Order: sequence, then C-alpha cells, then structure tokens
Amino acid sequence: MTGQVDVLVVGGAGVDTIVYVPELPLPYADSYSIDSGIRTRAGQTGDFVALGLTKLGLDTHHLDVLGDDPEGDLVRALHREHGIGLTAIPQPAGTKRAVNLVGPDGRRLSLYDTSRAHPGDRFPEETLRTLAAASRHVHVAITQPGAHALPTLLATGVPLSTDLHDWDGENPYHQPFADAADVVFVSAAALADPERTMRRIAERGRAEVVVATAGAEGAYLLADGELTRVPPVAPPAPVVDSNGAGDAFAAAFLYGRLTGEPPERCALFGAVAGAYACTVPATRADAMDREALVEQVAEASL
Repeated sequence: MTGQVDVLVVGGAGVDTIVYVPELPLPYADSYSIDSGIRTRAGQTGDFVALGLTKLGLDTHHLDVLGDDPEGDLVRALHREHGIGLTAIPQPAGTKRAVNLVGPDGRRLSLYDTSRAHPGDRFPEETLRTLAAASRHVHVAITQPGAHALPTLLATGVPLSTDLHDWDGENPYHQPFADAADVVFVSAAALADPERTMRRIAERGRAEVVVATAGAEGAYLLADGELTRVPPVAPPAPVVDSNGAGDAFAAAFLYGRLTGEPPERCALFGAVAGAYACTVPATRADAMDREALVEQVAEASL
C-alpha cells in the first residue's frame, strides 16, 4: 500500500459455504436434497465491509491472516477482482471458513469453524502500525487477532469502528472492541434492552455513535446522547437472504461519516444499503454502488 487510503479493514476475511434449506430450524433427517446447489464463495464480515466501501468509491485496504489453501485463493481472487488492496499474513491453520444455512425467508444460521483461528494469533506490529497510520479510518472485525491489534490501533490516533454482531451485551470478549471504537455497530437480535446496552457502550468507552440494527424493524441510533429510531427501508426487490446486510449497513454508514454527513443521514445510508443486501443471494459477493445508493436515499427521503 502506498499513500493514504480512506479505510483500513482489519480482520474478517474468509470463505462461506452456502446451503439453502427448506426451513430453519432444520428438522433432523438422515439426508436432504439441495436442489439449489451447495456453493462456496469468498466473503466474510471484513471482506463484505471492504467490498461495500470500495463499491461506494472509498479507497480501501484489507489486512488479515490467510492460509495457503484453496479458500485463501478465493479470498485473494475476490480482492483482485474488485480492486481492494490486501495484505495477507500467512496463517498455518488455514483460512477461516463457515457454513451458512439459509431459510426460505432469508434468515441465516452460521456454523463457524473456530479451528482456523487461535487466541494467540497476531498481526506483525510494524505492518499494523504502518497500515493504520496511512488510513483515515480503521474498521476492526471482532475476529482474532483483532483483539491484540486494539492497543496499537488506539496509539495511532486513527478513528476506529467495529461491529459486535449478535453480542448479548455481556460476553466479555466483545467488550474491548466496544470500548475502543468511536463508532460501534451491534445487532439488536440478542439484546434484551438495546437502549440500555447502547448507552452503556457510550458511557464505558470512546463511542461517539452507537448503532443497533434490528433487521426489518430498522435500527436504533445513539448520537450526542440522543436515541432515535431509524425506520426500515423497503428493499428494491424480493428478500432472498439476510447474509451481509449488517456489513452493508456498516459500510454505507461509514461512507456517509467519511463524506461529512450527520449521523441520521449516515444511518439512512446504512438502512438503504442493508435493504439492498437482503435482495442479493448469499452465493454472490455483491454490494450497492455509490450511484444506486444516492438515488435510493433520495427516494427514501421523499
């Protein structure tokens, strides 16, 4: 990487195998026939955030560990295809992978192979510091070795964001990420009281903005101490898959933030991009481009 980039995405690279199932939860049976096929493609949370940012016109670089394996080759090819800068640190355990079961209504159940990551995994200190210092913003995935990267990233003074995904508000693993980030995204799915958790994040850490996404119900936005509801945006096509919707929301929100938009407008960007993501089959790695985002935000604002 040479010169300054807009966003450095740290962690979250990997490969998913997508299986469309007749229902979720899936009842026990000896076997199922999957007429839609079983497909493996590159793209986990960091990949999708990097892709979303790039499609929106932001210069993006991705740092993570990758194995010397077919799955790692898929991740490298995805970045080459979309012009996303990639610094891949060798991972002897192999590239992270998961199996996503997707129901007819687009809901997803993910099975993560945790054998591909270890608590002691770390990025080279100098590599991390150099990449972060050359970036306007850093988005940190909660995968290892992101946790070890937080002190170095904080020392650079570069603004940070993170996505806590389906955090329950209690699991201590997520807390350092919540405390370190200036912008925190979290799913409301496992939160008994989203507002309470959001305010606690803001009070404990550095967060200027906290967003809790709530799927078809929209989202909650906490900014400047005020909690507001972000209404849902109607998807532009039938909903087929919720995979990647949160990553799309985060990417579009960050696009708005880095282009000087107020939090409420950023949240609208996120809602529009998240709705679009739900219309994209999980077997494809795709994201909304800037022209489509601006057009649909204008329509949603009428």
